[in-house]
Amino acid sequence: MRIGRIDIDDAELIERFVRASGPGGQNVNKVATAVELRFDVAGSPALPEAVRERLLAKRDRRLTAEGVLVISAQRFRTQERNREDARLRLAAFIENGMHVPKPRIATKPGRAAKERRLGEKRGRATIKQGRSGRGWD
Repeated sequence: MRIGRIDIDDAELIERFVRASGPGGQNVNKVATAVELRFDVAGSPALPEAVRERLLAKRDRRLTAEGVLVISAQRFRTQERNREDARLRLAAFIENGMHVPKPRIATKPGRAAKERRLGEKRGRATIKQGRSGRGWD
């Protein structure tokens, strides 16, 4: 499996076929169409160290404490389509980790923005002062 510049060997992917939940009639009780794909992010030799660290740093509920990514695919009625779907979702997850986030540069509000804020604040204060019951003689 090739994702960008990364080649992942099929031996690193563990696929388990289970029965899907949800509607499907008698077929859902007989055929194991859902796919559970496991990929060891922490122990994969194919991933560069920087990508591995970014993926493990994510707060993704699909990652176990040991660093294994578990993707469950049961959207489609056939095993082949669910298998393809799981692999596409794995590729999207890894591609997301390949993207280096742009560092945020702290900025300060400009003078005009400060003036606008203070002007709006004065306006609100006058409106609220006008609501008080003074001067109703």
